[in-house]
Amino acid sequence: MLRALVFDFDGLILDTETPLIDGFADVHAAHDRPFDRDLFLRSVGHAEYTFDPWRAFGPDEDRRELERELQLYKRIRILAQPVLPGVVALMDAARDRGWPIALASNSGHAHCEEHLGRLGLLSRFRVVACREDVASPKPEPDLYRFAINQLGLRAHQAVALEDSRTGSLAAKRAGLWCVVAPNPSTAHHDVSHADWRVGS
Repeated sequence: MLRALVFDFDGLILDTETPLIDGFADVHAAHDRPFDRDLFLRSVGHAEYTFDPWRAFGPDEDRRELERELQLYKRIRILAQPVLPGVVALMDAARDRGWPIALASNSGHAHCEEHLGRLGLLSRFRVVACREDVASPKPEPDLYRFAINQLGLRAHQAVALEDSRTGSLAAKRAGLWCVVAPNPSTAHHDVSHADWRVGS
């Protein structure tokens, strides 16, 4: 019997990934540098590899200043984002069934809790599991195992809600059911291992 929902955050509750990519594009445009959007799209939601987002700037550019500019552009864009469609209705449905909800995010507590609080959603979560809470981030199963343990449930009693390949792999490796709702930045991800893929 299903008894809980476990939400991802970035790209699932709030689209912070498109603003991140757009923020990189803003910095590149401000400095008149070429921007490879496809490369950045391929990087979203992946923890398995890294790439240099500032390689168009060369080795002598002050990367700390570029990062500062990126954070400013990104924050402006994120603050304009609404909660993604269906999220609140799904939380309401879980509440009506007496199901607790948890968060399992590769982002940090400060990031997730700031935005959940700003959106009026933080109090809905019985458990908030973030990258500081486990040894390994998604796609490893640690975050989902931690969240489920905090809820006092077994993995097969919960449904994970994800938007990316990395997150959905983590959920399935932890033994949860998994529904994937890709966003524009993750629509190209292979999530064939998930139990269900939905449009939003």
